[in-house]
Amino acid sequence: MTRLRRAGLAPDRGPLAVAAEGPGGLRLLALDPEAGALGLRPGELLGRVRARIGVPLQVYPADPEADRAALLRLCRWAEGYAPGVAPFGPAEAADGFYVDVAGASHLRGGEAPLVDDLAGRLARSKIPARIALADTPGGAFAVARFGAADRVVVPPGEAARALGGLPVEALRLDPGTVSGLRRLGLRRVGEIDALARGPLARRFGEALLLRLDQAMGRRPEPLAPLTEEAAYRAARGFLDPIGRQSDIVVTARLLMAEIAPRLERDGVGACALRLVLHRVDGVTRALDLGLSRPERCPERVATLVSLRLDRLGAALDAGFGFETVALTVTVTGPMTARQTDLGASPQGDGIGVLADALAQRLGRPLLRLGARASHLPERAGHTLPWTADPTPWPDHLPPRPLVLFPRGEAALDVLSTVPEGPPRRFRWRARIHAIVHAEGPERIAAEWWHTPGAPAAGRDADAANGGASGQARDYYRVECAAGRRLWLYRDGPHAPGRPAAWFVHGVFP
Repeated sequence: MTRLRRAGLAPDRGPLAVAAEGPGGLRLLALDPEAGALGLRPGELLGRVRARIGVPLQVYPADPEADRAALLRLCRWAEGYAPGVAPFGPAEAADGFYVDVAGASHLRGGEAPLVDDLAGRLARSKIPARIALADTPGGAFAVARFGAADRVVVPPGEAARALGGLPVEALRLDPGTVSGLRRLGLRRVGEIDALARGPLARRFGEALLLRLDQAMGRRPEPLAPLTEEAAYRAARGFLDPIGRQSDIVVTARLLMAEIAPRLERDGVGACALRLVLHRVDGVTRALDLGLSRPERCPERVATLVSLRLDRLGAALDAGFGFETVALTVTVTGPMTARQTDLGASPQGDGIGVLADALAQRLGRPLLRLGARASHLPERAGHTLPWTADPTPWPDHLPPRPLVLFPRGEAALDVLSTVPEGPPRRFRWRARIHAIVHAEGPERIAAEWWHTPGAPAAGRDADAANGGASGQARDYYRVECAAGRRLWLYRDGPHAPGRPAAWFVHGVFP
């Protein structure tokens, strides 16, 4: 109502009401004081209201997105009092905010002057407000919403006295619990607090005791401070907390469907996402999902969430349920147009889907061997996170072995007919290998910016170092009499009195 009047969309005088679609038709959602004075109440059917009252009622359609944006702007403004500002969630009807003034009230002269200053500034801006300051967020909400005065400062330790006479709705309970309590004649918070906890928990569940303890300060209630809005984020709150895996998966699909148009508008897709589940007791659980290629398909994201939840099983620990589920795209990548109709699938999608599914089921990212800018074979490859569109390997290289050793293994007792030619026989892994065919040499040296290693003291020193002497290497592909095909190299040229060392570096299939 205040947003409409401040924007000039509604007159200053009423009666005014905001209506939204509900069971049975349009129902009243919000009223100004003049409409409330006529006996109207939120939740009533608009048709019955018009038939009952004898004065014209101006009705405006609800706009939740505009209301949320206006509330966030007001929260940003309130950060001038303290940095810890958190907007109300679905349980508080999302029409206010908390301010954690612990350690900041002295900057305004104390708690009471701070409340007076905040109320005065809101009044000058024609924003009606009820303000309460208490030890706990739940206590402050209860007194502000259901207390007798518009401004209340509850003394420290007096939460039980301040809340005792308030109605049970002040505990932010779901309508079913409130109705059940009233049927039993329990109408005040103090009446509930005086009863034995065991029977209450068995009849109404732990959520009732949780809200009661949070309001009284017996259990902590951490707030989620207002943060900068992510570019691609969506969240959904629940009055009745959810805990089943199927409900979480459906919610993730709906949230991704909400984010997808924004991604498509910017020509990007999600490469990594974070699903955050907020339990009613303040505990959060974050699930990070990685994708092999940019994606914005809600069904595929829902499938990955389902696989991750399958792996977690009971470790997810929904507790009393999740009251808020948020999905954020943490990493994006360019996404070119792809065929999406006529039953055609983009080439390579099958491999990408399989890789993403395995990553969620195994609980760790998949790796692949990628090319690196180095001539030395042991440095030319390294492991990278698996992607559907990897950087191609150089196609100008001669054949490489299927099995490459991380370090060359020394070949001993080498016999060559030509000093600079391939060996005819050598001993490796305690066996003598006779060479029947050889191809090469292929000279490979380290990059020019790498300083060659100091000259080795002899064959044994080179062998202990795996052939990493910094000298140029001459590689040969050889075939043994037993049929084995090996990749071996001579580490540097022969020197007077010191023959070059030989090493086996890999095995061909």
